[in-house]
Order: sequence, then C-alpha cells, then structure tokens
Amino acid sequence: MPAPTTSTYFGVPGYLFLWLFTLLSFSLFGYRVFHYVRVLKRARPENRWDQPIKRVWLFLTHVLGQRRLFNEPVIGIAHLLIFWAFIFYATSFFWNLLKGLLPFTPIPYADEVPWMAFALEILGVLALVSLLVAAVRRYVFTPPHLKLSWDATLILCLIAILLLSFLGGQGFKALGEGHRSSWMPVGTFIAQIFTALGVSPVQAPSLFLWAWWIHMVTVLGFLAYLPYSKHLHLLASPFGVLFASLSRGRMPAGSEGASQLEEFTWRQLLNGLTCAECGRCDRACPAFNSGFPLSPQRMVHHIKELVRAAPVLTSGLATGNESHSGKKFLGEVVRPEELWACMTCYACMERCPVFNEHIPLIVQMRRHLVSQGQVDQRLQETLVNLTRYGNSFGQSDRARARWTQGLPFKIKDARREPVEYLWFVGDYASYDPRAQEITRTVSMLFHEAGLDFGILYESERNAGNDVRRVGEEGLFELLVEKNIATLKRCTFGTIVTTDPHTYNTLKNEYPDFGASYPVMHYTELLWRLIQERRLPLRAKVTTRVTYHDPCYLGRYNGVYEEPRRVLRALGVELVEMPRNRDRALCCAAGGGRIWMEDCLGIRERPSESRVREAAALTGVSTLVVACPKDLVMFLDAVKTTGYEGKIAVQDLVQLVAEAVQPGSLCKEEPTRVLAAKAA
Repeated sequence: MPAPTTSTYFGVPGYLFLWLFTLLSFSLFGYRVFHYVRVLKRARPENRWDQPIKRVWLFLTHVLGQRRLFNEPVIGIAHLLIFWAFIFYATSFFWNLLKGLLPFTPIPYADEVPWMAFALEILGVLALVSLLVAAVRRYVFTPPHLKLSWDATLILCLIAILLLSFLGGQGFKALGEGHRSSWMPVGTFIAQIFTALGVSPVQAPSLFLWAWWIHMVTVLGFLAYLPYSKHLHLLASPFGVLFASLSRGRMPAGSEGASQLEEFTWRQLLNGLTCAECGRCDRACPAFNSGFPLSPQRMVHHIKELVRAAPVLTSGLATGNESHSGKKFLGEVVRPEELWACMTCYACMERCPVFNEHIPLIVQMRRHLVSQGQVDQRLQETLVNLTRYGNSFGQSDRARARWTQGLPFKIKDARREPVEYLWFVGDYASYDPRAQEITRTVSMLFHEAGLDFGILYESERNAGNDVRRVGEEGLFELLVEKNIATLKRCTFGTIVTTDPHTYNTLKNEYPDFGASYPVMHYTELLWRLIQERRLPLRAKVTTRVTYHDPCYLGRYNGVYEEPRRVLRALGVELVEMPRNRDRALCCAAGGGRIWMEDCLGIRERPSESRVREAAALTGVSTLVVACPKDLVMFLDAVKTTGYEGKIAVQDLVQLVAEAVQPGSLCKEEPTRVLAAKAA
C-alpha cells in the first residue's frame, strides 16, 4: 500500500497537509481546554489528592471497568466495548499521527503491526455493534430524561465514520495486497465483499488512501470539536472519577455558601464538565419524579453553562455570577425552590457513572440562601428552635428524656458514670409521640440483653446532620461543639443510635472536629447481640414483611445486611420491594425536608409512592423501618393513601420485641397495639 503522507496531492507532500490539519485541530482543542483550566483555577481550592491508592482503584474500576454502567447490563457492555475501542483507536491514531507527521522515521504505521491491526479490527466490529445498540436505545427505546440533541447525534456519526473508515481501509489493503492474513480477519472478509461489488485490486491503493485520510481528518475534527461539545465528558470524566469524594457521609466545610463561580470549589465546577447528560440522576431522584421543581441533571447543566460563560469575562477582577444568558446565576438561573426540593438522599450521586457530586453543589448554594435569610418560614422556625433549645421540636431540653418515665429500670446517666454503650437517642426518637414507644422498646431490649448503656439526658443536642444539609453551617458547628463538649466528659466505648441521620454525622463528620468514636446503628448492635445469644429469641415471628432501607443508613453508609439478618433470625418472611438497597426510594424526610412545607403542584409525595410500592407486594402486611423519621413519614403516608388496615408500619425493634418476650417485654400492652395507637 502507498504511504499516505509521502504520497503527493496537488503536487504537495501529504505530510504537509497533515501538519496543517494537526496544528489547526490541536490549536482549537488546546485553546478551549486552556480556558477551562483557567476557570477552574479561579474557583476555591479543595484537597482531592488524599488516599492515592483508593483513587487509583476507583479509576481502575469505574473508568477502565465502567462498573456503574453495569446497573443496566446491555448498555453497560456496549459502553465498555465502545470505551475500550476508543482507547485502542486513540492509541492507533496518535501512533499513525506521529508516523504521518514524520514519515521518514523507521517506525511502522499502527495497522502494519499484526497484533495491533487484529485488535483494532475486532474492537472496531464490536464497537460498531455496540454503537448500534446505543443508537437504538437512544432513539427508539429512549430512557426517561435522557437528553436528546443534535450534538449527541453528530458525535455518534463521527464515531461511526472513524470506525468504518478504518475497517474499510483494512478491506482495501487486503484487496490490494491480494493475500489472506489471520491477523486481518475482518479486512479479509471486507475485501471479499468489495470484490463482489466489483472493486478491483488496481483501484484498492487509491481507495485505501481515501479511507486513511477520511479516518485521520475525522479524528482530528472530533478532537477539535470535543471540548466544545456535550462529549467533553470523555475528557473530563476520568478526572471526575479520580478526584471523587471518598467519604459519602461528609459535606464540604469552610464555606459560607456559593452564588457565583469563584465561591464554588474547582471540584464542584468540574461536575459541569464531566456530565454525560445521561439522565440517570433524574431517573433516580425522588424529588424530580414526584413533581418537585428539582432536576439534578439540569442543576449540573447550569454549572456547565456557568463555566462556559466564564472565559468571556475580560477582567481578572470580574466575578462569574452570570450564566451564558446574562441572568443572575443563583436566583434566576438556579431558583431557590429547586434547591429546597432536594432530600439529600444520595440517589443521584449513587447512580451517576462519572461520580458527579450534586448534593454538595446544592448545599453550597443553600448556605448562601440561609446567609441571606431566604428560608421557608417553617424551616426558619425550626432553626430558631435548634438554636434555642438544641432540638427541632422547640421543647425544653429537660423533656428530652421524658420517654424514660415509667420504665421498670433506671437508664444510666452517661455523664455521671462509665458505660460501654452511649446511646445518642436523637430528636425524633426522644420527642415525637409516634416514636417514643419505639425508643422505650429499644431500651427494654438493651436491658434484657444486659447491655451496659446510658444516655446524655438533657445534655444531648441535635447531632446536626440535617442542619448542615439545610445550609446552616454555623448552627451545625455550634451543635457539634456542644455535643463534643458533653461527650468529652463521658467515659464510654461505643456510641449507638437509632437515628440513621445522627449515625451518619457522628460517624463521618464529627471526626473532622476531633471527635472520632466507634459508632453503631441499633440494627448492627441488635444483630451482634443475637449472634452472641445475649438477646434470646423465644418465639418465632410468622409474618410476611418488606423492609425499607433508610438513605443515611444504606446509601450513605452501606448498612444493608444487618437489618435483614435480624429479620431473618426472627423467622419473618422478607419480601423485597422492587427498589431496595442502594436503589431504595427516599421517604423525603432528609436534607431538612421534614421541616419544610410541601411544594405546590407535586404529583405524589415520595413516602406515599413508597407505601404503594410496599402495599403492592403479595401477602405483605408490614412495612418495616429502622429510622424514626421513616416511621413518622410512612405512618402519615399510610393515612393519606388510604392504606390504613391494609399495611402496617412498624419499626424493626417492635418485631424483635415480639420474638424476645411477646406480650410481656412491654407490660402495658403488646407492641403491635402500641403501633396502632401511635398511628
């Protein structure tokens, strides 16, 4: 075959044309990438260089292995094949580019190396099939909220052209050289097709040159267009994964909020550049799917447009507080009601294949709204209560332990005597009448197991998990300071809590303030006690139940199995809801939503959708929860959906109590009756 760049075209050597195209392509590419780098440098710093081994592993599994895409196996396999074809074809391109620009070097072209030609041919065919699968999914069986655009169509066409031009070139090469090669199985097969179509070996060399130049110019055009297109994520997403947050349970600290470009961190702005616009976050978001005015995908798109608009600023002193449309970013482009709709359930971040961090973005902007006093009236009242009384109910701190009255034993005061387990009870478990009987039952089970435990009585304050996610960072730090001061005066081994929200912040965020303690959720402790036979199961609970995974226990902290092991140990028949474990639907209490009014125009509350999902399971009579907020939300939802008498909502501990000492552990009346009265 003739050498593509030593051949002459219009009397000019081919390598000069290649130099011209390369300089043009790399200039356009470099200009745009340089501007993006400049924009990110204008943002606030953020350390994402810690734990390099974990980051490399994350890169290997989620960039090279595309792990998160395998939640949808067919498109996951297709995407993986396209990705690895991209890797090999990019390698081949730069290899051939070097040879083409410097044709007198002794290195061969990539397709002249047998093993490389073989890999490119096989991957090329697999990638074409995968591309067809992706196109059918995109245009025929379009997933909800997948963003369709001419830009995406153009990119698919460019990928198809570069694959077809290479494979066609291999066919012309095999036809022109007139021999079969086991290293060119696809090229040999295509040559036979060309022969059947009447293409002669004499025509093959010139057609090979056409295919080679079409391939190289297409790739150079693709490279130049890439940083201006939606497929910018091909460049940015590997960095998004590499610099992902390694702690799900933490929110960024040290900020008073963000309303303009310079107030976000560089990693938060990078979210916009890495977004693939696949719609997975919207499909997972309980707020979006209930009709709340929040789209996680649109939120990240706004960040992308903010970054794209930034390079047109002429002064280094100018601030990026406007979008490409000239509107004020926070307030006009991103509306406050969108931000307040978020339930911080982590579903969007769990599903995002490029590890975008939607919740920190939202919390950053919430902080600014809080600092400006742009807060829902009911939420404002709750924040005042938390400031004055240390709890969201606005009740006296002396009433926090009122639920202990009438117990047949005295719970230790952990402030005055050492305990093995310090029980951090939490607001809802302490104050809400619907949760107080659950709290009493937990205490009696701990007592039955001979557990050495105590509580903080009136010295306990709200742990601050949802306060922080509402955006009141100052109040969060105040609550943390008071709780840590109390904890330092106590002697204990492990903190246990019944509230997943409390569990999350004590475990993941308090260590940043110098308070690192072992923390357990009560379901983890119950399973340990059952295993150690310290909690005897005297009766079998023969009922058919389903279990709801709390967001802050499951998605945030990966505690999925312990509650299920406890349920199986009791003898119940556990039936899983379609959305379970990391795909469980949020109850809508998180992120402070439980303290806010519902938005107008929503179709159905997430808690109501969840109750319907549970009630649809054949023979299931009980929805089991492991969070006091879940209990409150689902008890209300059972009423509003009309499922009273059809499905009961019970805390897991109530079933444990039935197995341990049915009818006598809580002497006043059986726990099922208590649950009915509370409802």
